[in-house]
Amino acid sequence: MADWELRESLSTASETVRWGRLGDPRDEPVVLLHGTSFSSYVWHEVAPALAASGRSVLVWDMAGYGTSDMAPGQDVSLRAQGEVFAELLAHWGLAEPSVVAHDFGGCVALRAHLLHGARYRRLALVDAVALAPCGSPFFRLAAGHSHVFEQLPGPLHRALVQEYVTSASHAGLRPAVLDALVRPWTGASGQSAFYRQIAQADQRHTDEIQPLYPTLDLPVTVCWGTEDTWIPNSKGEELAGLIPGARFRPVPEAGHLVPLDAPAQLTSALLAFLAES
Repeated sequence: MADWELRESLSTASETVRWGRLGDPRDEPVVLLHGTSFSSYVWHEVAPALAASGRSVLVWDMAGYGTSDMAPGQDVSLRAQGEVFAELLAHWGLAEPSVVAHDFGGCVALRAHLLHGARYRRLALVDAVALAPCGSPFFRLAAGHSHVFEQLPGPLHRALVQEYVTSASHAGLRPAVLDALVRPWTGASGQSAFYRQIAQADQRHTDEIQPLYPTLDLPVTVCWGTEDTWIPNSKGEELAGLIPGARFRPVPEAGHLVPLDAPAQLTSALLAFLAES
């Protein structure tokens, strides 16, 4: 985690978000979006590899996630994140970057494009939250009782988050990686923020854009871990089928956390996709 530091920030309507860049700013831009309940750290192996291939790679911690600000009453909904992403793209001065989005980052990227006019050169969706129904049984339970979960003793809360994050991986997470993903959600502010983002995960934010997927007019690839227990592989195939010309690429022996379970395979697939004419 010491080697993964987001040095820049932008003040938004949803508090300050942190972002960083890898590679030469003059190179072709690629933006990476993380999902829930993670942070930009999920890209700590993929991002440097993409930058080494001659790309300018931008990463950010979404509002209320990772090293970005966490505050009581903060709007961290998918609606708000889509608006923040559109703000970031304008702040970076990126007219048409390639975008790679994991988990609910997929919905954020889709909302920014379909509802807020953000333009992309290409879009890669990785085990994306984009179709109903949304959320695991635990996710739905916590969403309905967030005020109760917020009162858990700190050690019990940390153990719960560790188990939850671990369940997203098929290969298993190294202790240092698991700690880097869990640590932002600990302490009083982190614990409240963890249940806040779950409580605000409203399916209507995917329902609102799902009918628009057939209107997408750009190259799209859908990558999916074959062992994803959070969002079944069949959802990836369904999503690809709704988007004109989209390709479905299964990633063998990877769970929901494909960027950590199979970084080399995912990087290879992304480089091939980004290089297509």
